[in-house]
Amino acid sequence: MICVLKIYNTDITSGEFSKINSYEVGSWINLVSPSEAEIDEVVNALGIKKNFIMSIIDDDEKPRIDEEDGVKMLLLDVPVYETKNGIKAITTLPLGILVVRNDYIVTVSLQRYSIIDDFAKGSVKEFFTYKKSRFIIQMIYKLALLYLKMLREIDSKIEIAESKILNATKNEELLNLLALENSLTYIITALKSNGVVLDKILKGNVIELYEEDENLLEDAIIENNQAIEMSDLYRGILSSTTDTVATIISNNLNTIMKFLAGITIVFSIPTMVASFMGMNVTFGKFADNPYAFVLLLLLSLLLSLIVALILKKKNML
Repeated sequence: MICVLKIYNTDITSGEFSKINSYEVGSWINLVSPSEAEIDEVVNALGIKKNFIMSIIDDDEKPRIDEEDGVKMLLLDVPVYETKNGIKAITTLPLGILVVRNDYIVTVSLQRYSIIDDFAKGSVKEFFTYKKSRFIIQMIYKLALLYLKMLREIDSKIEIAESKILNATKNEELLNLLALENSLTYIITALKSNGVVLDKILKGNVIELYEEDENLLEDAIIENNQAIEMSDLYRGILSSTTDTVATIISNNLNTIMKFLAGITIVFSIPTMVASFMGMNVTFGKFADNPYAFVLLLLLSLLLSLIVALILKKKNML
């Protein structure tokens, strides 16, 4: 487990963003999979109740807003990839954002998230650690875009799966589709829960909203709602596709079994002829014919051909 505690600050005068080593007012403290010692350090330095942070690192926590002793907590769900039984799927993990008495902002996550890394690298435009409301709204907006990006990837995977349907004979295609369907279930649940948090923020009683930030918040809500609509649409398509794949796999296997049954019948003809001719029965002069074996072989082939044509006509070959 990689434990990371980093502190960042934007200089108010120069606007320079940098990593620092002290807890300065207006700074951003980022905790990634924090250890007990790191949690205790932040709790003691900023005066935060430990249960606030401990609740965030519980991967079963759901998006919500809480406040205690001047510390506001926003809990959101972030989509992440995981691999189970060799199949790549999407699940969600919590991201906690703490506004500590309007002096500090703290982010807590169970693992590294790409949206957090973008801020840590200073690659987000108009990002300042001391503008806490804008920071939160920017993070929510980037989170909505991340969901949309993953949904587009799911859409591409659905198209690939649909192109393989006609020749599907294994459960692998079906398992991949089921993994996508489970991913969409996680995404829809997370988006709707995040949407509740966004609606509360829009009402203005969670964080201090400034006029220049309201448009960005509205854009984040629009993107989040669009992601919900897309995921609902994809889940409907995927459910239909999964049923179709299951039916096609069953039909393809039935076709193969029917073909194998027909081949077995055709190949059984020479065996039957050889069995009859091998019985302890007198065949008269035919038994002494030097061409008896060739004639029997031709007879077997002829009977096999006739049976094969009959089966072919009945669509069994």
